[in-house]
Amino acid sequence: MSATPKLRSPLDRARQVLLFELGGMVLITPPFAWASGVPVRESLVLLAIIAVIASLWNAVYNTSFDWIEGRLTGRTADRRPFLLRIAHALGFESSLVLMTLPLVMHWTGMGWLEALLADIAVAIAYASYAFVFNLGYDRVFPIAAAPADAR
Repeated sequence: MSATPKLRSPLDRARQVLLFELGGMVLITPPFAWASGVPVRESLVLLAIIAVIASLWNAVYNTSFDWIEGRLTGRTADRRPFLLRIAHALGFESSLVLMTLPLVMHWTGMGWLEALLADIAVAIAYASYAFVFNLGYDRVFPIAAAPADAR
């Protein structure tokens, strides 16, 4: 098995998460407010709370995913193939829905089915956004190659 590929630094990962969440809130809040009937301000606060939860989960999920992928394939995350990018985004969003559904129900007063549908709609929007964002982020901020071992 080849050596473990270099992972993103904590500072790089923090930049990635911050840019992702800010962009997501700007893009997702207006349609969520419109579709749910929840006022924009309340929608923004709800989505900001979800963004904090997502940011913490993002750091754990992405680092773990990158580490496992690197150990199994020897490749860095910025070289992730198309189908694995889709699986990565869907895995993150579906696990996040499980964590945030109770919050959406409580915050909006929706029943579980209505809240589930709203949460799934947000997840689909974010999964699509995650795919495009992470592809772009990997192109703009590639992972620097690890120095070769001096033997």
